[in-house]
Amino acid sequence: MATQEEYNYQRIAEAIEYIREHFRGQPNLAEMARHIHLSPYHFQRLFTEWAGVSPKKFLQYISVEHAKQMLLDGKTTLSDTAHETGLSGTGRLHDLFISIEGMTPGEFKNGGRNLTVNYGFLHTPFGQALVATTTKGVCFMAFDEDNKNAFDELFHYFPNAKFLRQSSPHISGIHQVFDSGSNGITRLKLHLRGTPFQLKVWDALLKIPSGRLTSYGVLASQIEQPGASRAVGTAIGQNPVAFLIPCHRVIRANGLVGGYRWGTTRKAAMIGWEAAKFKRYWNEQLDLLEDMLESEDNLKNE
Repeated sequence: MATQEEYNYQRIAEAIEYIREHFRGQPNLAEMARHIHLSPYHFQRLFTEWAGVSPKKFLQYISVEHAKQMLLDGKTTLSDTAHETGLSGTGRLHDLFISIEGMTPGEFKNGGRNLTVNYGFLHTPFGQALVATTTKGVCFMAFDEDNKNAFDELFHYFPNAKFLRQSSPHISGIHQVFDSGSNGITRLKLHLRGTPFQLKVWDALLKIPSGRLTSYGVLASQIEQPGASRAVGTAIGQNPVAFLIPCHRVIRANGLVGGYRWGTTRKAAMIGWEAAKFKRYWNEQLDLLEDMLESEDNLKNE
């Protein structure tokens, strides 16, 4: 006999399949709930608990993925794309892309056209990294010993951009980040492209101090979405800027390091490196404080 948990999973799986098959009709919450014989309220709560996002947001994800595939073929107009996705017009398509992709449909279709991306390969304490920047800031960083693999991943993000293998002030600034006595990361500018949810998660990651760790659940609570641990984990995994956006500082609630896009061994090394740096910093501050107190005592005794 199936447990309640198994039964709930089956219902959500059925709802997901329904949304995938009927997204062109843009079903509302009541229609989705009716399909699996639940009230809209209970369906909303159960779906969000299992999927990490609301039914409406999941429908938007499915819709935008379909629209992206149509736009990538280069032959479909925005109007046709909106119609085939079940949207009333290009205005709704525009709003959907802004909400989910953080860019307009035209910008997605252009794939970075008219954008110049400077890139270079850096040697770091954690292996070789490819770093790319625009005039606005660092837009990509990935660890990979294979130059071609690293560049192919960068190209995937900006397929129509102009790439120049040359340094830039932003790339030069990254060297300071790996200086054990520097806090240069606070002065770096980032040029990120993502959904509002992804940007919210990445911003929360930037607020985790060096040498400190957090969990997926705690991070979800910090962005005021305590039930969205899975969605937070997905957004962390889609971080386009390794180390600078410190997704390596998020571990599992049980204390295990957990997965990492650029390798769990590298993640463990980063955590250890930052912990040592953090300890050394506070030892230096304590030494400085002791020197100041000693100087004050000497002045009083004179």
